[in-house]
Amino acid sequence: MCGIVAYVGFRDCLTVTVNALQRMEYRGYDSAGIAVLDGEGGLAVERKAGRLANLEAELAEIGEDRFDGTAGMGHTRWATHGRPTDRNAHPHRDASGRMAVVHNGIIENFAPLRAELEDAGVELESDTDTEVAVHLVARAYAEGPTAGDFVESARSVLRRLEGAFTLVFVHADHPGTIIAARRSTPLVVGVGDGEMFIASDVAAFIEFTRNAVELGQDQVVVITKDSYEVTDFDGNTDVPTQPFTIDWDLAAAEKGGHDYFMLKEIEEQPTAVADTLRGHFVDGRIVLDEQRLSDQELRDIDKVFVVACGSSYHSGLVAKYAIEHWTRLPVEVELASEFRYRDPVLDRSTLVVAISQSGETADTLEAVRHAKDQKARVLAVCNTNGAQIPREADAVLYTRTGPEIGVASTKAFLAQMAANLLVGLALAQARGTKYPDEVAREYQDLEAMPAKIAQLLLGMEPVRELARELAASPAVLFLGRHVGYPVALEGALKLKELAYMHAEGFAAGELKHGPIALIEDGLPVIVVMPSAKSSGLLHSKLLSNIREIQARGAVTVVIAEEGDETVRPFADHLVEIPASPSLLQPLLSTVPLQVFAAEVAQSRGYDVDKPRNLAKSVTVE
Repeated sequence: MCGIVAYVGFRDCLTVTVNALQRMEYRGYDSAGIAVLDGEGGLAVERKAGRLANLEAELAEIGEDRFDGTAGMGHTRWATHGRPTDRNAHPHRDASGRMAVVHNGIIENFAPLRAELEDAGVELESDTDTEVAVHLVARAYAEGPTAGDFVESARSVLRRLEGAFTLVFVHADHPGTIIAARRSTPLVVGVGDGEMFIASDVAAFIEFTRNAVELGQDQVVVITKDSYEVTDFDGNTDVPTQPFTIDWDLAAAEKGGHDYFMLKEIEEQPTAVADTLRGHFVDGRIVLDEQRLSDQELRDIDKVFVVACGSSYHSGLVAKYAIEHWTRLPVEVELASEFRYRDPVLDRSTLVVAISQSGETADTLEAVRHAKDQKARVLAVCNTNGAQIPREADAVLYTRTGPEIGVASTKAFLAQMAANLLVGLALAQARGTKYPDEVAREYQDLEAMPAKIAQLLLGMEPVRELARELAASPAVLFLGRHVGYPVALEGALKLKELAYMHAEGFAAGELKHGPIALIEDGLPVIVVMPSAKSSGLLHSKLLSNIREIQARGAVTVVIAEEGDETVRPFADHLVEIPASPSLLQPLLSTVPLQVFAAEVAQSRGYDVDKPRNLAKSVTVE
């Protein structure tokens, strides 16, 4: 949610910030704005509701000369307090117009702070929680013990704020200095040669540098063009930071000839899965990226919770089948947003697997902290090096997908499923529920999956044609059993996210317990079939379900293994996928559903990369 970029250096700040905001549009937003310091005591601000293109058009009309400077910041806002209007867009300024702030997250105690300011005669111009921060810093800068000290004024206010936030401040009196702070929401510093960057995402500055520093909890960074200094909110410099090198380049954040990022990312899935698996089987053993849990601690585990949100939650449902099968441990999969509020039973023998593409998902982060408070062990599956969730975890397995720009997850989802399977094998290995040769065989089966995904992607044109044919349908149902059930849930979610179509996923065995009432003539029903060879009983049960819905007039779209002729008589449309072990089949059966949803959305005239109301990184609860 929200995109933040700040720059100080030698380049034209307007160009740097606007280009950076373009690369962060995927994060989800409903207004945009910039602030540029001219170095001569001036601060130019412009902001517009709607897409970034609205801001760009306004800047073109005003004239870029007004925004001539080499320091400043930009922002894309996802509304939490106040409607998405020009007056609520960021940056916000103090009464003098010389100081500005941008903000990601929520200031939870903004109401009493706003009342305090209003009682002191300050007139606030927006409905946001953000604006209180800039007025408070301006007051601290004008009077009291921190008067005239920009950095200390900001720190004094930060200590008063409650909630989860990233804040960035600029001041016309200090054109070469930018101050930023984080609590829970992401913030990273880009370290260049004679230039420095601050951003909520490395995509903002990957064009200029791969050297970055991830800030920790309750930290402040002050940047100039030649340096950065990190402290805590009290000004102490002895604080942990995490420098890292970005392992992808600008090309990974560009469309590469595709109409949409999501289409490119669907095509990148064989590489994403292969890269996630690579290097995790060494000398006959599964190894994680960061392992702060001993084999004995893993052997002591007697229960596993998987916590996640959205598509990550569906990847966790797939993991449940594998982990229980391979380790004989009970596994519960929980929506992170519900986890800590129901008071789950956790102790030192509980392992919590936290899955988050960004590593900053607010609900999942709070679930992790609750688990740690209860002394549970935490293992993170994440795509972002140095993010908060892996920092607070006891062990980490990174998905190596590079940036995923499309808001609806595709390659990150497949990579998460692959990573979750590695977690299951690591547990089985430590607990001795699988012999080394069995672990090796399972890993080899996993290694074969990228080639099968690539093979499958070559034959997706019939799926696209089918999507165009069914795009006018008012609803679509998805059915699956065993690992096919979470795939059905994911397929329905993709269609809801991208095409704004009513779509539901069901466990096929539940049809007769209510959902069959929805079946009517012409209703598309997509069925994810298990293997007839390795899951014969489930296969026959699902064939019965297909007969039931076909008898009631449904249009059946069946995803089945190549060579499964038993389903052909009952499929109005058959999509074949390569044969694979049952627990690995979701890595294949998900792909046609992604392609289907993207094509339906395109046919209905929607923006595939930026679905309405959605954000890529959800950093508020």
